[in-house]
Amino acid sequence: MNKPLKYAVFGAGSWATAIVKMLSENLNEIGWYMRSVYTKEHILKELHNPNYLSSVEFHVEQLKLSNDINEIASWADVLIFVIPSAFIHGELEKINTDISNKIIVSAVKGIMPETGLLVGEHFHKAYNVPNENIAVIAGPCHAEEVALERLSYLTISCSDTEKAETIAKNLSSAYIKTKISDDVIGIEYAVMLKNIYAIAAGIAHGLGYGDNFQSVLMSNSIREMKRFINKMHKKKRNINNSAYLGDLLVTGYSTFSRNRMFGNMIGKGYTVKSAQMEMNMVAEGYYATKSAQVLNKNNSKTQLPIINAVYDILYENKNPKKVFRRLTDKLN
Repeated sequence: MNKPLKYAVFGAGSWATAIVKMLSENLNEIGWYMRSVYTKEHILKELHNPNYLSSVEFHVEQLKLSNDINEIASWADVLIFVIPSAFIHGELEKINTDISNKIIVSAVKGIMPETGLLVGEHFHKAYNVPNENIAVIAGPCHAEEVALERLSYLTISCSDTEKAETIAKNLSSAYIKTKISDDVIGIEYAVMLKNIYAIAAGIAHGLGYGDNFQSVLMSNSIREMKRFINKMHKKKRNINNSAYLGDLLVTGYSTFSRNRMFGNMIGKGYTVKSAQMEMNMVAEGYYATKSAQVLNKNNSKTQLPIINAVYDILYENKNPKKVFRRLTDKLN
């Protein structure tokens, strides 16, 4: 860890754009891979992402932009992946350079649907990346508030605390406070699960439930999250820390939350397909819901009434009003 590490971000959505902004506060050069040639050319010419966080203006001399994933993967030492879980497998298949000696950072808020593995687990098994070289970024932190430079908090989790501290330092600024953790697996599960509970909160809002019910739903959600994570990965952790509870609350309550927005549309009567078409961003919780259901069935078999309710609505096409009426009797 003596020589300065070169950082690169993979993805061009709102969270990827926010992470590039954070890194640009501390680094002279940041690699940035994106599929779209148009997006790349627009940033070079207009100095901002045309589709996400367009108010953020970049100094392009800091950016090493490329549409070639192998060019950026070869160049950088720290590879931060911010590609939605539904699409990351296809992007990773393009990589033909050796990344086993790289530090891999997952800012992906979901599980690999093709394998059922956490993103970090996938890099370890498919690309031989050592576990001590795998890190996870968690909130509570919305990209839109990063763009506005509102005070936000991040948790960087890695089994190698020195690496976690180095990554955290390069993401820190006057408006970003960071802390580190060694609960890589637990936090990665929490990052996935909070999006499902945010969909539940959105459905409840769309159905007309008020703040009283929302508070009960969120308190039950954190307990359900704790049961799920403890079954999947037994470890001493404080579920009330910001990486777990804080991230859940901001995703469940904030108007910036795409998952809450998606759930709200479902509660108001949109079909899954129509809600997905209307949204400009991917609601990771949709894919996470199926992954969590499969994982629970195959491994933990714990009681997950909220996740089950969201699954029934999204994948079994059950009536949201009837499903939530039954769910209210299971909460306390």
